[in-house]
Amino acid sequence: MDTLPFPPRPNLEQSRKRAKDLVKASKSHDLAAVHAWATTWIESLARALEVPESPPLQAMMDRAVELLERHIREEFASKNRDVTLADAQRLIARAHSFDSWSDFATHADLANYPQDSVFENAVNAVITGDLATLDALLRANPELIHTRSARVHRVTLLHYVAANGVEDWRQKTPPNAVAIATRLLDAGAEVDALAETYGGGNAQTTMNLLVSSVHPHEAGLQSALVDVLLDYGAAVDGLDHDGSPLMTSLAFGYIEPAETLARRGARIDNVVAAASLGDAELVERFVNDGVGIAPSLENLYWIHIPKDTKSRAEFALAWACAYGRTEAATLLLEHGVSPASADNSAMTALHWAAGHGYMELVDLLLKCAAPLEARNAWGGTVLSSTIWFARQSPMKGADYPAVVQRLVAAGADVSQVHHPTGDARIDEALRG
Repeated sequence: MDTLPFPPRPNLEQSRKRAKDLVKASKSHDLAAVHAWATTWIESLARALEVPESPPLQAMMDRAVELLERHIREEFASKNRDVTLADAQRLIARAHSFDSWSDFATHADLANYPQDSVFENAVNAVITGDLATLDALLRANPELIHTRSARVHRVTLLHYVAANGVEDWRQKTPPNAVAIATRLLDAGAEVDALAETYGGGNAQTTMNLLVSSVHPHEAGLQSALVDVLLDYGAAVDGLDHDGSPLMTSLAFGYIEPAETLARRGARIDNVVAAASLGDAELVERFVNDGVGIAPSLENLYWIHIPKDTKSRAEFALAWACAYGRTEAATLLLEHGVSPASADNSAMTALHWAAGHGYMELVDLLLKCAAPLEARNAWGGTVLSSTIWFARQSPMKGADYPAVVQRLVAAGADVSQVHHPTGDARIDEALRG
């Protein structure tokens, strides 16, 4: 369930009444009553925040209502039990990212007294890039730099720079994020402090959260922030010395921070990383030696690198094609790695090469008889997946009509594509 923002002036008594109303709605055994309860809550929150009405806002509100209903249905209705008052209070607390009603109530009280909300004010300064306010707060309250959020993620101010794993509405990267991070680190922020984001563990550092975050990526500041963290002593290979920052960056598709980590000394010690970064010499060594990955990475849900040598080499080919590494891909194919190789999303090497517009790799894989109609985890063939990339997530410089034309000429099944696609040049290539 996405985190809901606090209203400007939280009313604890009103939240208690809201919890009691949920209990009543639950006892009616009428899903429409639960829907009405969730809708009333979200709409009142939107009014309190004075958010202007707009289609994106309505979509966000609809999603929030849907998630609340689903949670209630899965946790209570499906188990044939009513929501108790304690259940309702905990649900409201968790919706605002607090472990318990007690934590939520305490925070609601603090929010009404600005002098006791210094940490929250500092967080707002971090995410909006208000360096002057942040500086003033840190000077007046030096202990802030080590303070942790009362919310379930227990992050520090520095974690907010990563814009990941914290409250949804606070996942922002201001243009001066590098200056913000530098000020926090100069004030003594622990560069590799752990948080309880995503279940906790040694991978929950600011670095790992940063290299898997879309917001600093879209702001064009991901690599610059990686450099800042490393300048202040962040573990380039992660706290377990297992290469988790580099592998996490690759797993989320962010090649620039991965290259920055490699440039700053991160170990490239497995065939998947070597192929993704285009180091053909290391690919040659690892594909022959069967070098695996660190055991601590094998159970991270966002990486899923195979344990056996053959599957790992196939995974490496898929990611070599995802990152446009022609030499590494050629080398893997010469070593007998199947051109039908795929990663853990069933994205084949050809899915990636075509989707990212790497025509040289497309030609290489087609020459090796890579399958055109293999389906990825979302049911997409190479052709339909390529059109999705062209329309939803295009790679800069990719000539998608030319790629589509090449796939159609190779025999791709056009009937698997919904068209017209909205792109006249792609539609022309499909007709061809």
